[in-house]
Amino acid sequence: MSRRASGTGPSGRGTRQIGPYTVVTRLDSGLPAHTPVPEHRFIARSADGDRTVLLSSPLATADPQRFMAEADASRYLLGSWVLPAVELAAPGEQPWHARPYVPALPLPIALALHGGPLPERTVRALGVALAENLAVMHGQNLTHAGLCPAAVLIAVDGPRLTCFGAIRAAAPDGAPRQEVPGLDPGSLPPEQAAGGQPRPLGDVYALGATLAYAATGYTMPEREELPPSLRSLVSRCLSRDPAQRPQLAEIIDELAGGAQPDRQVGFAPPSRVDAFLAPGWLPARLVAAIVHQSASVLAAEVPLPTPAQTPVHASWPPGGAPSPAPAPHPSH
Repeated sequence: MSRRASGTGPSGRGTRQIGPYTVVTRLDSGLPAHTPVPEHRFIARSADGDRTVLLSSPLATADPQRFMAEADASRYLLGSWVLPAVELAAPGEQPWHARPYVPALPLPIALALHGGPLPERTVRALGVALAENLAVMHGQNLTHAGLCPAAVLIAVDGPRLTCFGAIRAAAPDGAPRQEVPGLDPGSLPPEQAAGGQPRPLGDVYALGATLAYAATGYTMPEREELPPSLRSLVSRCLSRDPAQRPQLAEIIDELAGGAQPDRQVGFAPPSRVDAFLAPGWLPARLVAAIVHQSASVLAAEVPLPTPAQTPVHASWPPGGAPSPAPAPHPSH
């Protein structure tokens, strides 16, 4: 991997190369102090300036092979609210993977800019969208195994799931995962913190912690801190006993209330989240911040390397599409 470490802001003072991309800025710039993020995340631009991507690389403490295996598996993820990898580091390069760029804010930054917990309508929209996409993933025999506040990006049209497989990448099954850098202890299912294999009901626990964070600013709030209408559901999601956690269909039903699913389109399951994503679902201050990010990235003047300095990437040649990935491994 070609890499020159220096400034990462849109001002262009210095550049950093990761694979064929030049970093424009860090996605998590401005994140509240001590917020765990399972991977390094950047907004980056291709050498020809035509592609902008969300680019991720592993933390120093993560296993690079497991990190890349999880990125490989994510290429097969389905659903409207997930950002799968579309390009991977070539063999022999330092590990990284890229997703299409969507102007979006990590959930912790969204709360910081909003000045506190999000409105209940926004929390319910997040919950329905994330639960619907987790249901699609579980139907593919995959678990997310990395859902936490930082893994959720807030875009104008709805949330996006990232940080796929962070639990598996951080430590092997059987090894305790408490206090592992990058993992949010409040979002880590107890059975997986003890070294257990990631399973779908662990995603339910992490979803409950993420909704608690959106509604209160904490992944493990006191029951009384939760909005009364969300109190029972979130508390059941956060049960230490997986058998006591609700199924995703129950979560969707309870959060969506009387909202009816849209008509089925093609083979996609009917969705109930669209009723929540009408104009006004997201506070105006966050919409403005997302628009500002998009404009700043578009206007950024980033010194790009000359063609001789730019490595040719095997999985996305100029003018081509990403190469086929190996078959994904099933969920554990």
